[in-house]
Amino acid sequence: MKRRDCIKSLGLASAALVFSKRSFPAEKKAQPRSNILYIMSDDHTSQAIGAYGSRLASLNPTPAIDRLAREGIRLDNVFCTNSICTPSRASIITGQYSHVNGAYTLNDELPPEKQYLPLVLKRAGYQTAVIGKWHLKREPAEGFDYYNVLPGQGRYFKPLLKEKGKPWQNGDKGGIAHEGWCDDVITDISLEWLKRRDRTKPFFLLNHFKAPHDMFENAPRYDKLYEDVQIPEPDSLYERGNHGPKGHPLYGTSISKRNTRRNMGMHMKVDPSLPDKEYTHEAYQRYLRRYLRCVKGVDDNVVRLLQHLEKEGELDNTIIIYTSDQGLLLGEHDYMDKRWMYEECLRMPFLVRYPRWIKAGSSAGSIINNVDFAPTVLDIAGIATPDYMQGRSFLPILQGKGEPSDWPQHTYYRYWMHMAHHDNPAHYGIRTKDHKLIFFYGHPLDAKGAEQTPTEPYWELYDLRKDPYEMNNVHGDPAYAAVQKELKAELLRLKKQLGDTDEKYPQMMKIREKYWD
Repeated sequence: MKRRDCIKSLGLASAALVFSKRSFPAEKKAQPRSNILYIMSDDHTSQAIGAYGSRLASLNPTPAIDRLAREGIRLDNVFCTNSICTPSRASIITGQYSHVNGAYTLNDELPPEKQYLPLVLKRAGYQTAVIGKWHLKREPAEGFDYYNVLPGQGRYFKPLLKEKGKPWQNGDKGGIAHEGWCDDVITDISLEWLKRRDRTKPFFLLNHFKAPHDMFENAPRYDKLYEDVQIPEPDSLYERGNHGPKGHPLYGTSISKRNTRRNMGMHMKVDPSLPDKEYTHEAYQRYLRRYLRCVKGVDDNVVRLLQHLEKEGELDNTIIIYTSDQGLLLGEHDYMDKRWMYEECLRMPFLVRYPRWIKAGSSAGSIINNVDFAPTVLDIAGIATPDYMQGRSFLPILQGKGEPSDWPQHTYYRYWMHMAHHDNPAHYGIRTKDHKLIFFYGHPLDAKGAEQTPTEPYWELYDLRKDPYEMNNVHGDPAYAAVQKELKAELLRLKKQLGDTDEKYPQMMKIREKYWD
């Protein structure tokens, strides 16, 4: 069954490359349209959201975001399909995996004709806007009635923004400077747009914050926040267990001195003469303080958006979604950044408030991924999922109806940008509720910006029931032989279903022949 009868999606190689009027799905029966406010931060991992109850919850980093969970639903198993900014954002807008929409890496782009979600919503009568971080290089499509977006990553202070109606420069160029801290400015613009919007139409607003992406420059009002607080540390910061490949200390940029090319101590300007454990501790504490100060700035601006909707009498008529483009490692396994298929960067926070049909304080553990976001938003708007989208709507799950009987019990992941920036080997894998299997094939293939030197392939298998923090790789353990065989077969079946087969790459077939078993 689909994530969405995904073999159909191969027709995208032709049909969906050209966005025609025939591409628009029929609307469902007429029903009142609610506003949709989609708030997305950059790298805001679930460990740094109080509602998810992690080691950092005691610091109360996100009271406003936690309100959405308290008055709505918290989804606990939402995953990205490629844990890096541009690919994840492209999957959210298109409802497609990277190998279908063409955004494999940070160096790829999403052309206007593939920006499906706003195009469909605008045609259905929604007033549409995107404000803040865009990171898809090409101009936001005609499906957006309004846009005002950062060029590239954007900057934290005096940010440049590129507004609709002014000359557009592709990529990371262009923009007009605005005084202030980036996410305060983004919210100012969102509030202004909300005040002057066409009130005869429901709105769809993408409010995309920059924070808490590195290099973690917080609003000045939080310069002293957590200054005298010892931030709780993950046990795996110092003891990595049977995790990752042995004998490869440079895989994955680190908090400690382990990765001599790039580590957080270097970024945080920690004295390199400190003993290893002291160096790691100090790097982590500086890192987390700066990160959480940025998170606080995001939370402030969620407050402002909620207050405006409440004042306008639109709070309960607006479906409010809060998420991030992926997770982030905050020292777990002595890693920083994302990209890996490990839980902390694979998992996306996802909170929804809409009291008309979401029970307050509810939660759900169904496996969902970011190609499902666009179909769900369309379903909220009463629009059927187009055939060219590979995801499917999880609206019944949000409404407390439970997952459909044919709901997928696994998710597929692939990271293409081999050894770029943070020393992560290219890999793909499958995650079920109980297990995770990852094949680090270690080859650049045709990914833009990837390191061209291959790395030695290897496997990891984790029993998530017994080992939720992924401390013990059981691949090759005889006790898991049956599970391992079953997951490898399911991984190949899923790759074929989604159209991401290795057969298109002769070097991958050679790797498979040597390393698969």
